[in-house]
Amino acid sequence: MEGSANKPRCPFSRPQTLVNFEFAKEVTDVLHMKADDPGVCSSVVCKGSLMGSRKISLENREPSEVLHQAKEFFEEYYKETKRFESKEHQARLQEVTQKVIRTGTYDLTREELEFGAKLAWRNAPRCIGRISWSTLHLFDGRNVKTAKEMFELMVEHLDYATNGGNIRSTITVFPQRRVGQRDFRVWNQQLIGFAGYEQPDGSVIGDPAYKEFTKICQELGWKGKGGQFDVLPWVVSTPTGQPEWFEIPEESLLMVHLKHPEHEWFEELNIKWFCVPAVSSMMLDCGGLQFPAAPFNGWYMASEIATRDLCDVQRYNLLPMFGEKLGLDTKSPASLWKDKATLELNVAVLHSFKEQEVTIVDHHTAAETFMQFHSNEHRQRGGCPADWVWIVPPISGSLTPVFHQEMTLYYLKPSYEYQIPAWVALERQDKMLSGEATKKGNSPIQKFRRAALCVYFATTLYAGALAKRIRIAIIYASETGKAQGYANSLYESFSLRFNPEVICMDNYDISRLSSETMVVMLASTTGVGEPPQNGKEFTRKLYELRERGSTIGSDENIVSFWDDYNEIKVNGIGAEARSDSGISSEEKLLSKKNRGFFSRLVRKLRRRKSRDIMDGHRMDGYESNYYLSTTNLYKSNYSLAKSTNSLFRNLDQASDVTYAVFALGSTNYKHFCAFGKYVDNLMFTLGGDRIMDVTCGDETENQQDTFNSWANQLLQVCCDRFQVEHCAQEGYLAGQVSSSKHVKFVESNNPVKLTNGFSGLHKKKVESYMVTGSQPLFQDGHKWYHKLTIDTGNNPSLQYEVGDNIGIFPSNNSSLVHGILEKLNNCKDRDMNVEILVRRQEGDSWLPHPNLPVASIRTLLKRYLDITTPPSQELLKLMASLATNNKHRSQLNLLATDIGEYRTWRKENYPNLLEVLNEFSSVRIDAGLLLCRLPLLQPRFYSVSSSPDLEEGELTLTVSSFNYRTRDGKGALHEGVSTSYIRTLKPRDRIELFHKSAPEFHLPDEGSSPIILIGAGSGVAPLRGIWQHYHYQYNINHTGQRRKITLYYGCQTRATDLYAEEKAAMCRAKVLKEAYLALSRDPKMPKTYVQDLLLVNGKEVYKQLVVKEGHVYICGSESMADGVSTTLLSIIQDHGKKTLMQARNVIQKMKDEHRYHEEVFGNGSTV
Repeated sequence: MEGSANKPRCPFSRPQTLVNFEFAKEVTDVLHMKADDPGVCSSVVCKGSLMGSRKISLENREPSEVLHQAKEFFEEYYKETKRFESKEHQARLQEVTQKVIRTGTYDLTREELEFGAKLAWRNAPRCIGRISWSTLHLFDGRNVKTAKEMFELMVEHLDYATNGGNIRSTITVFPQRRVGQRDFRVWNQQLIGFAGYEQPDGSVIGDPAYKEFTKICQELGWKGKGGQFDVLPWVVSTPTGQPEWFEIPEESLLMVHLKHPEHEWFEELNIKWFCVPAVSSMMLDCGGLQFPAAPFNGWYMASEIATRDLCDVQRYNLLPMFGEKLGLDTKSPASLWKDKATLELNVAVLHSFKEQEVTIVDHHTAAETFMQFHSNEHRQRGGCPADWVWIVPPISGSLTPVFHQEMTLYYLKPSYEYQIPAWVALERQDKMLSGEATKKGNSPIQKFRRAALCVYFATTLYAGALAKRIRIAIIYASETGKAQGYANSLYESFSLRFNPEVICMDNYDISRLSSETMVVMLASTTGVGEPPQNGKEFTRKLYELRERGSTIGSDENIVSFWDDYNEIKVNGIGAEARSDSGISSEEKLLSKKNRGFFSRLVRKLRRRKSRDIMDGHRMDGYESNYYLSTTNLYKSNYSLAKSTNSLFRNLDQASDVTYAVFALGSTNYKHFCAFGKYVDNLMFTLGGDRIMDVTCGDETENQQDTFNSWANQLLQVCCDRFQVEHCAQEGYLAGQVSSSKHVKFVESNNPVKLTNGFSGLHKKKVESYMVTGSQPLFQDGHKWYHKLTIDTGNNPSLQYEVGDNIGIFPSNNSSLVHGILEKLNNCKDRDMNVEILVRRQEGDSWLPHPNLPVASIRTLLKRYLDITTPPSQELLKLMASLATNNKHRSQLNLLATDIGEYRTWRKENYPNLLEVLNEFSSVRIDAGLLLCRLPLLQPRFYSVSSSPDLEEGELTLTVSSFNYRTRDGKGALHEGVSTSYIRTLKPRDRIELFHKSAPEFHLPDEGSSPIILIGAGSGVAPLRGIWQHYHYQYNINHTGQRRKITLYYGCQTRATDLYAEEKAAMCRAKVLKEAYLALSRDPKMPKTYVQDLLLVNGKEVYKQLVVKEGHVYICGSESMADGVSTTLLSIIQDHGKKTLMQARNVIQKMKDEHRYHEEVFGNGSTV
């Protein structure tokens, strides 16, 4: 059973698909790929049903294995506490390493031990009740020395766990195993058990399971009463003494006397059972340390007592007696008397425990909660170790949901492990200790110590060198993973000269901020200017850090985080860029830097004034000039600022921190890069030293080039600031190639598959799927809607939920690609597979292109590179240098250097690459050079418009687009690259895509709260998946409580009313309670939007969303979502009699409770 630090994982380990045959669903277990603890089965024999096939050895672990397991444990611990790879994590690991090298072991803190004990329960594959794993309470008994102290702590454990019948899950952990001494052990298999007295004829009075242990207790001096239900004493042993026994105090024992709700004779049988099932013979194995004495308890499942303890032939075997008492025919198994008697016994146990108010659970409820736990674990950890043989209850097996669920059995650490009986272990350990001496200097620990010291010396030298470097915290928040990818690239760039660390905002400990030297933040903005999910909590804490000392007056002046964020997002209020080093405190107080603070102060006072005027009273003690003039506040109220100097002590939390922010976003959305700008504003007003202005990367304008340029500049600035020798990075080489002499093609016979190429470039699991349906829903002139159906084949990589997104890798138009190829130099073998090699300058070594895979030039232009977005200014500058016509060169130089001219040209023409090459025809560019300078073709995201339950094995997308001409209709005809690609797909074509979870748009948990669906145009896509889900649940699977679901849908005319017949069918099937239609371009009807319909039904909308705490799902354009939000605010004000601020708080509360769901697409985007 003992592992090795060097043991390899199985090379054939791969994701395991598990089928639920009841619901015909599949999940994929990937957690087992992390397990390196060997199982018990061989390649030809399954031993999964053996009772105690895994038993921990009595040998002490090799120190190398202790270190290996400790490292893995601390990774889990610090990830859970969101301090992974923090200074504390590294320091703790170093401390443990030193201790193990010296002594072969180490000690866990109480918090670490409690976490490990809980995680061991979570990992226990044979336990059906793990859903409560996080509630386990720890009694830390590692300081006990004597048997008496063990006994006293066990009494305390039992009293706490019993809790008058309201059982609490509890564990007591005694000292760990040590080299050269015997273990602390509890000899009882369970803390409470009944004696089994063997009779001369071989029969047993009491519980036969404890026959041997009863004899041991008697040999130690205990004398039982010879009854059926005599409680055994506790027997414990310590390293220094002989085993001792202790009677369990009567007042600590809670017993339930069994009776049946219908059969009075049952009570006369005098059967009783104890309330706390506490296992005491297993070992807690945690962090490489072994705790042989660690009794723990949960609460009973009724069938454990009724079916197993009382009915098993090798236990009390009371089933024949029960059958006769019930008047059943016990002579023939065909009468099913055993099943009937067992069922009545379960009824009696459940009835008795509940009547005496003692915690117990029936096997059906236990199975259902395990299925919930199983689902949670697959969602949170990617798997759930489970022993099907033990999880399925001993009664009604196939009637419980666990019977129909495939499970994987594997073993994770920490864990609870079986041990050999304590009395056997005591004898063996005494023998081991008496013959333990080994040749001096050759014991395992001494050998390890010599090797480890060498390794430790080397790592210490490296760690010392690393510690001398400037630490840079690279913190990212990302919705799609792009910011994370940029963070990793930045790490590679900085690692040669600095000590960088990449951390997700969600995992960053905000208390570390004041000790940082340099912080780099990469922040994506999603939807309508919202923070990504993994950036919200960090930013809220950062805001609270700033506000902690900057409030004046009462708590009424405190502005909520979301109010502040939304105001800055909408109004663009931010701190001005300026360094403040070397100025006096008075100058600093009045400097531009602290105008961020004063601006916030003014905004708060204005809000207060507005609120007071609205409420009919004024602010005492504040003059009107506080409201009216920020400048006056800077100057005339300097004395106020000086008197509140403590504010600036809080504002200076980041005063020694140098920082830079790269913001990611899209100008398709109104609040471009709002989140990144807000983070920059927070850091600035906290007192941070902004080393560079915030830089915004637009995904519609070659974001990769913007990032590369910013990263190179940041590296140079950091090297200058911290006096570190600058070193150019190879990572950005390809984007800097400016001459055809520095790029070349090499023929290759190993082209990269598209799925592999996309996966490598975008760090996603991309796979190819077959199109099974391609159906136009509407087409009129330049506008169209299309429905695409894809065969997922129940692929475990595409286990989507309602509301999720799909990322599609489109293909550029073949004619466009062909036209560009005709314009390029050195492009004769355009269909030959080539590898692109680049170098910085002549004489340097040739290096493979860091991004582009081996493929033909045609394939690279068609599938990998963006040729439809207007060329960047950097590319235009390169073209200018290659133009042979003076007029062309002059025009290109103007566009490349004048941002105003460039933006006007881009907006009016929005030319693709071919149009630019045609307009400036004297430009002849080398094929290799162009490929190196073009941005990557990005995936396009679409909301899934189907339910995986109703459309099993398939996935549906609803896509919209329109053709348009630039230059006020006089220019070239343009169409979206992805939508035009989707439109050309036919059944049996292949499409490359990946799944992107959208938890913010997932369905609510089970319940009956109402749902309002609001969409416009192709925004119906995810809403269709929602009504399909509930149609399947109500009318096909016949499960779940019915909700009141109301649909508000807007389109231009009835011809564009997508899925009209399906919506009508959903109304007839009572899935949709109401379906309202708003038409904005119908010549026979007044112009109506969904907002108008919401206002008409305002009273009902308020009732469903506010009174009944319902959910609202909104999908559509940014302007539509803004309009709906404004309308809902108005409805809440009118029907809830609330102020605007109170209405905003209601909406924010809905968002905090995950009841306000938005899926928003920007200008030119589709769902």
